[in-house]
Amino acid sequence: MYVACSTLGFAGRPLDEALRSIREMQFPKADLAVHADGPHVTPAEVAADPGKVAQRLKAAGVPLAAVHAVITTTRGEAVDQLRAVARLARVMTVPVLTVPAAPRGADFDAETRRLRDWARVAEAEGVMLTVETHSETVTGDPAGAAELCRRVPGLGLTLDPSHYLVGPHAATDLEPLYPLVRHVRLRDTGPGPGQFQVRVGQGEIEFGRLLGHLDRCGYDRALTVDIRECPDDPFPAGPEVRKLKYLLESLI
Repeated sequence: MYVACSTLGFAGRPLDEALRSIREMQFPKADLAVHADGPHVTPAEVAADPGKVAQRLKAAGVPLAAVHAVITTTRGEAVDQLRAVARLARVMTVPVLTVPAAPRGADFDAETRRLRDWARVAEAEGVMLTVETHSETVTGDPAGAAELCRRVPGLGLTLDPSHYLVGPHAATDLEPLYPLVRHVRLRDTGPGPGQFQVRVGQGEIEFGRLLGHLDRCGYDRALTVDIRECPDDPFPAGPEVRKLKYLLESLI
């Protein structure tokens, strides 16, 4: 296992500066956010000129551990954008492409069909598709997350344990999910309202216990520090990013 950093930790800066900050903090790799409403690069921009985006990333000199894509356009265009992002991942030798699941309450069979199609698109580019665990989607229930992986060949999970601390399934045992995990995103989180992202050490995420479970399942991939920079944060994100980096490195 090694520690990476999400570009959203520096959302208030241009992408080049965000990657420079990640390099200066001595993270070996970055987790690139490609979000339709994101601050750095969007799926539409990648689809329009993937070579240009790849050149920007290569010039920054920071290898990528994963790409997190949030695509919100219509179905046909969404597949085209996914293919472009998966191709960018291949060019940048990124093994994992993470996407969100459908909102909680969505038709599970329809979501299975969508993810099967998307997994095939990613596989054609030599990239593994993962779906993130999120309290507001069908993966907010650990059983639903596991069932999606069972139904969709090759699909893995990007585990974000914060969503199981604050979501409706907070007390559910996550043991069945660990063998399915192909990527991890982390921050410290408290159980109360407005405590999804708190200062490192003030929340209830048991990082040592989590890493122990992952290690027993043979997980040897990235642990992304996913502390996000937001304008209304009560504390600066940068020092917390560095603090969680040091904590995770001390545990692996």
